Order: sequence, then structure tokens, then C-alpha cells
Amino acid sequence: MMERNNTSAIQFAMPTIDDGDISVVVDVLKSGMLSMGEKTPQFERAMANYIGAKHAIAVSSGTAALHLAVVASGITEGDEVITTPLSFIPSANCLLYEKASPVFVDIELDTLGPCPQHVAARISDKT
Repeated sequence: MMERNNTSAIQFAMPTIDDGDISVVVDVLKSGMLSMGEKTPQFERAMANYIGAKHAIAVSSGTAALHLAVVASGITEGDEVITTPLSFIPSANCLLYEKASPVFVDIELDTLGPCPQHVAARISDKT
């Protein structure tokens, strides 16, 4: 197993996978139901309980989840959404699906999040 570089508080592209995670994945693979088996409603209930919601719905991918979040947020054609280019491309693509425009800003090196000063400078009447 590779040793992790702990120079940052944020683990970048290095997931934490333990034996419990592996066991659940093996159970799903052995079930023959990769997407709509018994684990799906179990996951949805656990997620709803965790976030304190009445319901949670599993979707097919992170891209689908991001797209649903954009739609649920009411982002539509002509809107601008400030985001960072330090992300996976679906973060911007899900905006383009709704004909909105991603507006990229630089990040802060210590947090890897959007720089507040750059965000403030890019706000427009379409944001």
C-alpha cells in the first residue's frame, strides 16, 4: 500500500477505503444487481437519516447528482455560476447542460477553494 503524503489537510485524489467498504462492494458484485439491488434503498435511507431529510434519491453518477443540484437550484439559461477550474469537468458541464455559464476564479493555495476576492470581482447581474 502506498504511504500517504500528509503535507495538506485535504487528501487530493487519494480515497480512504477500508475493509468494510471493500466487503460491501463485494456483496453488491456477488448479488448480480449493480445499480438497483437491495443496497440502493438501504443507502438512500442511510443518507436521508444522515442529512436529516425525509428522502434521499441515489442517482447513477456524480455528474447526474451535480446536474440535479443545478436544476434544483433554479439555474437556467443565461445565468452565470462562479466556480473553480480545480475540479472535475462535470462541475462545469452540468451548468452547460442548462445553458448557464461557468465563471472560473482562481483558488487559494492554502484551502484549494475559490479566492473570495476573485469571487467578489466576478459577480455580475447574471450571477
